[in-house]
Amino acid sequence: MGPLPIKFTEILQLTNVDIATLESDRFICVRQKVSEEATPDVIIIDLKNNNNVIRRPIKADSAIMHWNRLVIALKAQQRTLQIFDLDQRLKLKAASMNEDVVFWKWFDEKSLGLVTDSSVYHWNVFDTAQASPVKVFDRTANLQGCQIINYRVSDDEKWMVVIGITQQEGRVAGAMQLYSRERGISQPIEGHAAAFGTLRLEGASSDTKVFAFAARTSMVAKLHVVEVDHHPGSPAFPKKAVDVYFPPEAANDFPVAMQISQKYSLIYLVTKYGFIHLYDLESATCLFMNRISSETIFITAPDSESTGIVGVNRKGQVLSVSVDESSVIPYLLENPANASLAVKLASRAGLPGADDLYAQQLERLLQQGNHVEAAKVAASSPRGFLRTPQMIDRLKAIPAGEGQLSVILQYFGMLLDKGTLNKHETLELVRPVLAQNRKHLMEKWLKEDKLECSEELGDIVRVHDLNLALAVYLKANVPHKAVAAFAETGQFDRILPYAKEAGYSPDYASLLQHIVRINPEKGAEFATALANEEGGSLVDIDRVVDVFMSQNMIQQATAFLLDALKDNKPEQGHQQTRLLEMNLMNAPQVADAILGNEMFTFYDKARVAQLCEAAGLYQRALENTDDPAVIKRVMVNSNMVNQDWLVNYFGRFSVEQTLDFLNDMLKSNLRQNLQVVVQVATKYSDLLGPHLLVDLFEKYKTAEGLYYYLGSIVNVSQDPEVHFKYIEAATKTGQLTEVERICRESNFYNPEKVKNFLKDAKLTEQLPLIIVCDRFNFIHDLVLYLYQNQQFKSIEVYVQRVNPARTPAVVGGLLDVDCDESIIKNLLLSVTPGSVPVDELVSEVESRNRLKLLLPFLETTLASGNHQPAVYNALAKIYIDSNNNPEKFLVENEQYDSLVVGKYCEKRDPNLAYIAYRKGQNDLELIHITNENAMYKAQARYLLERADRELWTFVLSPNNNHRRAVVDQVISTAVPESTEPDKVSVAVASFLAADLPAELIELLEKIVLEPSPFSDNESLQNLLILTATKSDKSRVMDYIHRLSSYNAPDIANICIEVGLHEEAFEVYKKIDAHKEAANVLVEHIVSIDRAQEYAEKVELPEVWSRVAKAQLDGLRVSDALESYIRAQDASNHGEVIEIAIHAGKDEDLIKYLKMSRKTLREPAIDTALAFAYARTNQLSELEDFLHASHVADVEASGDKAYEEGYHQAAKIFFTGISNWAKLATTLVHLEEYQAGVECARKANSVKVWKQVNEACIGKKEFRLAQICGLHLIVHAEELQDLVQQYERNGYFDELISLLEAGLGLERAHMGMFTELGIALSKYHPERVMEHLKLFWSRINIPKMIRACEDAHLWPELVFLYCHYDEWDNAALAMMERAADAWEHHSFKDVIVKVANLEIYYRALHFYLQEQPSLLTDLLQVLTARVDVNRVVRMFEQSDNLPLIKPFLLSVQPQNKRAVNVAINDLLIEEEDHKTLRDSVEHYDNYDPAELAQRLEKHELVFFRQIAANIYRKNKRWDKSIALSKQDKLFKDAIETAAMSAKREVVEELIRYFVEIGSRECYVGMLYACHDLLRLDFVMEMSWRHGLTDFTMPFMINFMAQQAATIETLKADNEARKAREASLKKEEDSAPILGGSRLMLTHGALSTPPPPALYGQANGIAAQVTGLRGF
Repeated sequence: MGPLPIKFTEILQLTNVDIATLESDRFICVRQKVSEEATPDVIIIDLKNNNNVIRRPIKADSAIMHWNRLVIALKAQQRTLQIFDLDQRLKLKAASMNEDVVFWKWFDEKSLGLVTDSSVYHWNVFDTAQASPVKVFDRTANLQGCQIINYRVSDDEKWMVVIGITQQEGRVAGAMQLYSRERGISQPIEGHAAAFGTLRLEGASSDTKVFAFAARTSMVAKLHVVEVDHHPGSPAFPKKAVDVYFPPEAANDFPVAMQISQKYSLIYLVTKYGFIHLYDLESATCLFMNRISSETIFITAPDSESTGIVGVNRKGQVLSVSVDESSVIPYLLENPANASLAVKLASRAGLPGADDLYAQQLERLLQQGNHVEAAKVAASSPRGFLRTPQMIDRLKAIPAGEGQLSVILQYFGMLLDKGTLNKHETLELVRPVLAQNRKHLMEKWLKEDKLECSEELGDIVRVHDLNLALAVYLKANVPHKAVAAFAETGQFDRILPYAKEAGYSPDYASLLQHIVRINPEKGAEFATALANEEGGSLVDIDRVVDVFMSQNMIQQATAFLLDALKDNKPEQGHQQTRLLEMNLMNAPQVADAILGNEMFTFYDKARVAQLCEAAGLYQRALENTDDPAVIKRVMVNSNMVNQDWLVNYFGRFSVEQTLDFLNDMLKSNLRQNLQVVVQVATKYSDLLGPHLLVDLFEKYKTAEGLYYYLGSIVNVSQDPEVHFKYIEAATKTGQLTEVERICRESNFYNPEKVKNFLKDAKLTEQLPLIIVCDRFNFIHDLVLYLYQNQQFKSIEVYVQRVNPARTPAVVGGLLDVDCDESIIKNLLLSVTPGSVPVDELVSEVESRNRLKLLLPFLETTLASGNHQPAVYNALAKIYIDSNNNPEKFLVENEQYDSLVVGKYCEKRDPNLAYIAYRKGQNDLELIHITNENAMYKAQARYLLERADRELWTFVLSPNNNHRRAVVDQVISTAVPESTEPDKVSVAVASFLAADLPAELIELLEKIVLEPSPFSDNESLQNLLILTATKSDKSRVMDYIHRLSSYNAPDIANICIEVGLHEEAFEVYKKIDAHKEAANVLVEHIVSIDRAQEYAEKVELPEVWSRVAKAQLDGLRVSDALESYIRAQDASNHGEVIEIAIHAGKDEDLIKYLKMSRKTLREPAIDTALAFAYARTNQLSELEDFLHASHVADVEASGDKAYEEGYHQAAKIFFTGISNWAKLATTLVHLEEYQAGVECARKANSVKVWKQVNEACIGKKEFRLAQICGLHLIVHAEELQDLVQQYERNGYFDELISLLEAGLGLERAHMGMFTELGIALSKYHPERVMEHLKLFWSRINIPKMIRACEDAHLWPELVFLYCHYDEWDNAALAMMERAADAWEHHSFKDVIVKVANLEIYYRALHFYLQEQPSLLTDLLQVLTARVDVNRVVRMFEQSDNLPLIKPFLLSVQPQNKRAVNVAINDLLIEEEDHKTLRDSVEHYDNYDPAELAQRLEKHELVFFRQIAANIYRKNKRWDKSIALSKQDKLFKDAIETAAMSAKREVVEELIRYFVEIGSRECYVGMLYACHDLLRLDFVMEMSWRHGLTDFTMPFMINFMAQQAATIETLKADNEARKAREASLKKEEDSAPILGGSRLMLTHGALSTPPPPALYGQANGIAAQVTGLRGF
């Protein structure tokens, strides 16, 4: 059998796959979770990039990759969707669905399809306007309960299908919902797999859309192919339905995936059991079927070229299946029934294998005369192998039938329907079409991309339509003709983008010149585009400007330069100047705008400033000059300059310059410039200093300027002089409102100075003076000034409007100047009463004994509704002084200040003071006045009435000398009179707090024991007993028996607190509180025996429990256990167990615990009982207990037994719960090591292995320890501790043996190899290098480096540095430890890889010191890496240049000065003149003057000759010739003169030769310098010195050359005239770009002469040099 028709390959094998998704043949997305606790990872495999893996820790439930971009869609919790761009690290979109998403996939390159339980959504993730998924349609009922396995959408998104499967009657049934978006309807279909595709039917002009689906029912399996959206006019596609074969062994198999290959029009159908079926899409014929996977292929996707499919099976195999183009046609032809299908497939997909059939069929049809069918065969031949020029010729030769189209035209029609024509076909078709003037057909074909464009086609079309030809040139990529067509059609803006895209460079300057002539505006745009090209300007800017200026296009030149010079580069300075000059002379406003935008900084500022001044642009002139004279001259015109800018401009100058300029401005025109000067002074006040500026303004006596300047700074200045000058200037300018404001608001002026100024100013309005005096308390001066000047109205203004609060001071001042009382009264009545501080007013008047003066004012104040306390205080004082029934006023009035009035009354009447103080509860003042006047009874009553504890504390203080008298009055008078228990209680508590027990008992016995309203008061009885406990304990027992209303528990507690334990016991007995009574006996009387007797007496469980607790606390453990048993109390079992165990009362404890188990099932009890059995070695009872029902914590008991050394018991405990880990360690302590290791194997715990290992090491059981250690060292986190344990115990060889044994383990890791290396470095350093060479790739190199450093293993250290790519450190280590680590060849290999360049020079220094003989070898490898100049300097400083001479000679071709100088010095020193001559001739980077000066003094003539050559080379002809003459090297002198090309040098030398009589040299000069010698000079020398014979050859040659030159000039002149005439004629008749195929071959086009003038005032002609005119 022949080869299969498919190619089947395994792309990749996935491992540990949890969930995998495949959306295209580019990415596989795998969700992997190492363990249940681990965070899941999403692994992205790029199949088109060598299976590159990208791993991301993502917690999403599902992830799918975009078809071809690094964009991932994530789904979490079935509803949360997020889209991320992994390339840009950007979240694109996020959305939350209202229902679970059960299936999703990318259905095209921009959109996701989302299937929920009820609906289907689409989401364009790259459309910013679509924030969330959009619902497309609802699911139908046939998908209810189905698992959705696929969702497909047609390319035009008009048709969708949802595919699901479900279990029915023991088989997997398929259900689909087909939905039409245009019609909005759904159709339920039974099926398992489906896909949409297109195909081109024979004779159809458009593709037919088909829907293919496969279904396996209980009866039959079918593949259906049906047409959707039929287009009228297209042939109908008959529905196809064919059987799908399933082998007998695949009875339960069904289709799971379907993909359609658009390239081949084939259907790939994949089944669950791994079978693949290939069907022809048009005929639904099965082409191939075979099994490709033993596992289910659960997901597939088409490949990017639509030739095959990619799938993933359950094993994680990523498989690719595609048609084998080389074998599919032969495979089909093996079956004769498939011959026609094979021919169609070969034609459709251009596949090989059917060429012979096509050729035979073509020849047969031609022979039969069936020319149309033959044309069809040729048109549909695979790969177009029959579409040749010969075929076209054959078809053209066939005559057309009558009334029919010719065969060739039918052939072209078939080709046009099928696709694109090739070059020959296109040319053959276009010629007749254009000849028939049917251009529209060609335009249609071009638009449909049916023609193959070429230069020949464009040339044919150009004759008929230039625009159409342009389109052809563009498609054919013929740039020179496309550019010419662009220019001819006026599409200038498309030239540059096209040239850049095509990589073509025309002659832009010539092109621009032509465009400017034709269309100036387009020319300007084109020039700008050329200048702004990204890679740099494509045309010389100066030349472009010359082009524009030659046409007097100033505006276009300006626009171009503005754009071309926008980068503002230093080298553009002359162009910037030229731009500004042309506009300043022609359009100053444009220049102003340019300068205002600050676009340029490198132009000639002095020149531009001069032109700006001439053009009246004074501001721009100032911007561009630093000349003080110019600045002064321009600033005079400040009214023509923007004032804001001018103010800012002053910021450039120093203080002295600014003041100088301001002075000139004021001096030149004060009125015009004052405003600007004020603004400048204001802005720079801090820099210039206010004082200097004030002096400047005062110099010109301009109060107005001073006022405005100071007004701008006074609010921020703290200078008193500034504020004063401002007040002064404002006063002079009549700005009284501002004077008033500054006087009111300023805090910085000198008030005394301002006050005196204002008094002297004699203002008509005294408000500023009033404000100053009011603010700074000059009230007396103000009143005196105003009173003396009879300005009573101003006084009224002051107290009424300015500050009524100053009324008291004003009244006092008026009283002091003996003002009439009526005036004062009237003044007071004119003031608003509420605004006057009455207290101060009363004080002022009272101090002058004129208080009655205020009575009318006070009464008016009250009448106005002002009820301030001060008013009533003043009235009270007046009533008291006048004795106008003051008691009534003091008792009834609530408004006065009792403290003030009481103080006023103390010396006048103490009773009135008492009334006032009692009214206001002024406690301290009342106590003081009553004590001072022996008013104790009143004080006692006040104290009881006040009931204030703090006041009682003050009165009952030991420091109070009146305490006894007051206490007596309280006991005898106040308390008996009182009927308020609360106030009496306060008094009693105060006595108690004052520590007056005797007085308190006396008080309480009188109240409680004697009949009174308080006899049965519980609180007072409690207080009586409490007081007795503190002051007289002997009375407590009597009170306990006599009283009955006290609070017994509280009293008992108090007795306990003060040590009256028997009294407390009696109290508890009296109320039958037996437990508390027993507690007193136990805790306070501390008599356990009495407590036990009391317990036996009352026989209560709670009493026995308390006694047991006391016995337990007293460590009477046995008695306590017995008492607990009698109480049947197990509640305190925790403490009992703990104390009994510590006391060793295990037998008694066992009895107690057995009793406790009857009532409680607590783990602590059972655990303690089990452990008691263990402690008493009752192992059999322990085993019985453990076998019975219990709640003991066996593991805890075992742990405790293990800790305390009861290892046998611990063994029983751990065996009972199968705790192999702890049992293992227990067995180790029982020295059952082998059994311990076996238990450790069962436990398989790191901790157990560690414990067993430690025990085995401690017992030196190294074999067993190694077994344990091998299970430990595979855990990297345990390795370090294990190593330290071996090292602490000194078992170094055993450690190395353990680590070596572990290297062969499957789980061997880097740490093991590293620790072994470290151990060897410490204990067996001779083995380290071998270990490193074997395992360096598995060692933690940084850690091993530190170990080698610590162990001083230098060769090993260098080895590690090299393998860790630490070449710098390797080189340094080799140099620092040269004795051990350096080796020349290794060092050369290392040094070339170092990154730090300084190490090169350290290496050179090292070799210079240690290995000078190897320096040259080292420099050979470093030549390309070192700075040669630095190397030379380095060896110059150490005077070791000869050592590196070979190196210097090898790098001399670099022509570096330092190298040349060093080599020349060495050669001079070695007197090697030949090498030196070669050096100076071939390498010129040295100081020729210095070298020549050295050599001209050398004793050897060869070196002096070299000096002459150097002078000659540097054009110092005189020096060179002088040296040559000095050494009689006349040949050199003649050569030098000839090379100089200077007539004077030649003539001087020839005179020298004539003078010395050297006729040979004279003749040599005539020969060598004949072109530099003047004929008259030679003839003169010859005649004067008799050298005619020697001169004659020169004369003959000169005359011959002269004659030949004249003839040549004549011929050239004639040729030039003929050529110019020819060129003129060609230029007049040529197209715009000359018609040449390559514009570059033409050179520059001729430029017409510029016009004489272009509008400039000076009439200077345009320059074409790119520079401005002079």
